Amino acid sequence: MTENKKSSAEFAMPEINFTTFLLSLNSSALVNLGIQTDPTSGGTSENLPLAKQTIDIIAMLEQKTQGNLENDEKRLLTHILYELRLLYVKQKEKQKTGS
Repeated sequence: MTENKKSSAEFAMPEINFTTFLLSLNSSALVNLGIQTDPTSGGTSENLPLAKQTIDIIAMLEQKTQGNLENDEKRLLTHILYELRLLYVKQKEKQKTGS
C-alpha cells in the first residue's frame, strides 16, 4: 500500500451530518477562544472577533433550523451555544483585566 492510500485509510473522515457540522464549528470557536490547541500550528492563540463570528453563525443556525431538528440535535445546539457564549464572556473579561 502506498503512503497516500495508507494515510487516508488511517484517518477516515467522520460522517457529514448536522451533529458533526456543529461539533466542527464548536472546535473552531474553541480554537479561536484560545482554549483548544490549533491542530495546524500546535499552539494556542486568541482571535475573539473570529470566535464571536463563529458563535453568531451557530446562533443563526439555531434560529433558521427552529422546528426542524431532532431532539438530540436541538439539545446539542443549545448546549454548545450556551457554553461558547459563557466562554466568550470569560475570555473578554480576562482580556479587559489583562489576566
